[in-house]
Amino acid sequence: MDMSINTHVERAAAATDAATEIDPPRRGALYRVRQDGKTSYLFGTVHVGKQAFYPLEPQVTKALAESTSLVLELDIRADAAFQKALGRYARYAPGDSVRNHVSAETLAKLEFALGKAGMSLASMENYKPWLLANVLVGSEIERQGYRRSNGVEQYLLHTAEQQSKPLRELESADYQLSLFDTLDDAQQEAYLQENLAELASGVSLTKTANLLDAWSRADARGIQASWKTLTSGETVSAAFMERTLLGKRNPEMATSIEAIMQKDQVAFVGVGLLHLVGDNSLPQLLRARGYQVEQLY
Repeated sequence: MDMSINTHVERAAAATDAATEIDPPRRGALYRVRQDGKTSYLFGTVHVGKQAFYPLEPQVTKALAESTSLVLELDIRADAAFQKALGRYARYAPGDSVRNHVSAETLAKLEFALGKAGMSLASMENYKPWLLANVLVGSEIERQGYRRSNGVEQYLLHTAEQQSKPLRELESADYQLSLFDTLDDAQQEAYLQENLAELASGVSLTKTANLLDAWSRADARGIQASWKTLTSGETVSAAFMERTLLGKRNPEMATSIEAIMQKDQVAFVGVGLLHLVGDNSLPQLLRARGYQVEQLY
């Protein structure tokens, strides 16, 4: 290669690297919420991630820096509260087991899936089907290189801590886990069966990968498509996502955000990305309550 051409290529590459380092790509979805001179920001998060996702782009980091508080669904560092809720809602009473609550066919598929993930049925049989399904899905996601330690909440918590910002919670671990316990035995087995089938076929990984990819590129159409996929269809999983994990929680979150905005001049609210999508989304609910909601991207 001609030396002058080689030099130009190297300079172009260096300039590209510098631009990437200075101006990270947009990720997720960012909204500004205003009323009576008070401002909040809504940012869609994902609960797992990769180190390459950070730092977040300037609009997000600037909004967080200008905020007087960080608001999350819950403080994910509070492990004691999570473990207490886990014991209350996700474990069977002593002497009981998942073996007594699902069919032999489901149990065989569960044992196979646990073994593939490096776990034994004997070590997990005290947990309820919904928890086992979520553990297996989480394990598959981790095998693809995504980590909870690289989730957006961790990044926001660390940044807010450096800026000495208070943390406010919209929910609690006890409340979040209690929602899954509203599923009866038949629904829990169906939830487990559906997730086992999607794990075996690769559909589960595709759904997660599509959502994370859309978040990583701030792809509004991709985010909308993922929301539709996860909330549509005649399955227990889709109905639970649409009616409970989003439909029930979104109005409650909106009420909590309103209360926080009355206390804090500028609040930065980080919630799961899917809470910002659909007719019953947080942006739509806040607009209906008289707030000015502007999507920044």
